[in-house]
Amino acid sequence: LRPGSETVITRLADILVIHAVRCWIEQEPSGQTGWLGALRDPQVGRIIARIHRHPELAWTLETLAAEAAMSRSAFAARFTELVGEPAMHYVARWRMLTGLSWLREGDATVGEIALRLNYESEAAFSRAFKRFLGVTPGAARRNRFPVT
Repeated sequence: LRPGSETVITRLADILVIHAVRCWIEQEPSGQTGWLGALRDPQVGRIIARIHRHPELAWTLETLAAEAAMSRSAFAARFTELVGEPAMHYVARWRMLTGLSWLREGDATVGEIALRLNYESEAAFSRAFKRFLGVTPGAARRNRFPVT
């Protein structure tokens, strides 16, 4: 192989995967809904990206709508239509999945993770975690359940 060949091959593979996913989203009806399909929408897609980058922010329906430059009711309806669940439910679920990732991959305590995700207390985070994922943060850290 010539110098740089591996890098070129890797980049070409990345481009092919991205193109395949784009084609699937455009042609497959199931790719039109859910967060993946919503990424195509300029306003909702931008908001999903912001939620994913900053799960710790104190998101409200009002702040999300303002970020999207939409009215609260129009944003709520469009988000639910495109994603398949209300915006604040999506935010809460994403926070729990982020917390799960931090629990499994790091050594932060449950209390530290709760603070990082902007929960008022460890207990509030633990209740929300169990409500969304069906297990306590401690059990999740010990990998006592499969993530779906």
